[in-house]
Amino acid sequence: MVESPRSGNARDRHREAPVRLCVGCRRRASVGELLRVVAKDGQVVVDERRRLPGRGAWLHPDPGCLAKAERRRAFPRALRSSGTLGVEAVRRYLRPHAG
Repeated sequence: MVESPRSGNARDRHREAPVRLCVGCRRRASVGELLRVVAKDGQVVVDERRRLPGRGAWLHPDPGCLAKAERRRAFPRALRSSGTLGVEAVRRYLRPHAG
């Protein structure tokens, strides 16, 4: 029996790491390259273990992407939250990782 050329592609795609969109730069990347952030008590916090409840958004661990997301007001939209969300916790998280 001959398999169709597409059958192998579906299996290969299924094994690849999931791809998400950075809310800052809007580029696609694998989840291993991105930080998951969630809204908690009016703040955006980094979900290091990727287990916190609620809707998550994805962000490159780069202060530039954080600045772009803030400028575009992307966090309230991506996290489906009304009002503004503080990002100081994410900023503190990125500070030691920058460079």
